[in-house]
Amino acid sequence: MSSPTSAIDRHPIFALSDSFVDDLAARQPMTASYLGIPGHDDRWDDTSPAGRVELEAWLREQRAAAAALPPATDEWSALALRIFDEQVGLMLDPIEHGDHQRELGHLQGLFPGLRETFDVMDTGSTEGWRNITTRLATIGEPLAGLRACLAEGMAAGNWAARRQARSTIDQLRSSVGPDGALTVLVASFADADLGPAGEEIDRDSLGQALSDALEAAREAVTATADWIEQEYLPAAPEADGVGEDRYRRAARAFLGTDLDLAETYRWGWDHLREIRAEMVELAGQIDPTTDLQGVVKGLEGPGATGTGDAIGEPAVAPSQEAFRELMLERERRAMADLDGVHFDIPDQIRAIDVKLAPLGAALGAYFVPPSEDFSRCGTTWWSLGEQQEVPLWSEVTTAYHEGFPGHHLQCGIQVCLGDRLSRLHRLLFWLPGYGEGWALYAERLMRELGYFDRPEYVLGLLASNALRAVRVVIDIGSHLELPIPDDVAFHPGEAWTFDLAVEALEHYAFLTHDLAVSEVTRYLGWPGQAIAYKVGERVILALRDEVRARDGAAFDLKAFHERVLGSGPVGLDHLRQIVLD
Repeated sequence: MSSPTSAIDRHPIFALSDSFVDDLAARQPMTASYLGIPGHDDRWDDTSPAGRVELEAWLREQRAAAAALPPATDEWSALALRIFDEQVGLMLDPIEHGDHQRELGHLQGLFPGLRETFDVMDTGSTEGWRNITTRLATIGEPLAGLRACLAEGMAAGNWAARRQARSTIDQLRSSVGPDGALTVLVASFADADLGPAGEEIDRDSLGQALSDALEAAREAVTATADWIEQEYLPAAPEADGVGEDRYRRAARAFLGTDLDLAETYRWGWDHLREIRAEMVELAGQIDPTTDLQGVVKGLEGPGATGTGDAIGEPAVAPSQEAFRELMLERERRAMADLDGVHFDIPDQIRAIDVKLAPLGAALGAYFVPPSEDFSRCGTTWWSLGEQQEVPLWSEVTTAYHEGFPGHHLQCGIQVCLGDRLSRLHRLLFWLPGYGEGWALYAERLMRELGYFDRPEYVLGLLASNALRAVRVVIDIGSHLELPIPDDVAFHPGEAWTFDLAVEALEHYAFLTHDLAVSEVTRYLGWPGQAIAYKVGERVILALRDEVRARDGAAFDLKAFHERVLGSGPVGLDHLRQIVLD
């Protein structure tokens, strides 16, 4: 790669990208909050049909402005031009296909986005709590926009599946219940540390305003749940699958490549068989007196002890807070060990955090990147539900996936590359094939580097890989209505059903029933996303093998990682060009 372009001779695409981010933040305040761009935390996006029309017109204006710019003068301006066009295209595509008219989903729908916006808002200042108060009091506005879009979709025959509608109803009602996310948020104000400025306000007055805002939110949220249940749900289609055309379009958007779906489906089954065989062998080493299922059951139970405590960790964290601290320590230790050896870690992203998500969120873990000014550090959020004792065997690998060196390193470096990447690229552009592929590769890398220091942690890594492999076969098979192959041991020749997909997750990845139900509901409402992990990892591993074979003894793993991460997130076809150039 050539040296980054200086600020003096930068191509005008960089200025256009800067203004695009600012304009988008004003148009989509939820995006601004997620990115940590200040000044918009008291407003919501315009989610109405008119708002979508206006957004589409603006995006087309932006694309035309970029097309009118002079040709690229160097590799970084060429990259910025390409990413700008791809980002605008990714934003236009769902509008053009009417996806906003069926925006009900277990994990990716509008309401999960509304709820999670509060997770990234400031709770350490008076201004922050006033913004929370305003957003709670006005949450009915984006919900009204959602209902209007759904009504348009109903008239046009553009529906979300019944299962996604039911999940949205449940999440709406749960969020304002006694232990729901919005209720818990308001209750946390009583213990909020507002700093010196907090002493100058009437906490009782602000607390009352919060309570009033919560009541307004409760009315709006409940009204939306009632509307979906009464007006939408009865006519919503039962079928979950979206068909090949819509699936292929969605997968392309997530991956940045076109897949041979039949080959990928077959590969998923073959890879799953390989993982399962290794798990069976490892289980025999952990406890030769029982089978794989018995070993996992022992690791999940309240009396689980694992294979020893030489590293000072219990087999089961006694509380959610103890679990949070253990995972944070894991990530911090890995960062200290690997800096300068396998990665060059920028100073701005050395801070890292782990937090517990409120009740009502979909079970699992997710990562929120650092803000643009790094005042908010990268954070892994764990949604553990109501369980208090947390078995560690399957969670250590998640810490490396969501935190360091997974998403925290990849997303953090992305934000740090202001000397070469456009602002749009650093803050907005994200393809799961690249990002989730890297995070899953990071899990494997940490095994190669010796960080799974108990056999049961390796078993957890394999279970994580089995989960991602079974996602490939469930997602493609369910949406394209492909039968289970005749030569596999799991229900050969049968057609996929919801219950069969749940059983596959319980059997291959050892998920609890509730989590498996949540996962399958997610896949069916978010076609093409679930395969991104394994497909992305497959591409990165193939690239590593190709570069190693090409370079021989000169192969440098750290340099390979820099090559993968040094141009920010890109599509998988684009990544191959960058790494092999």
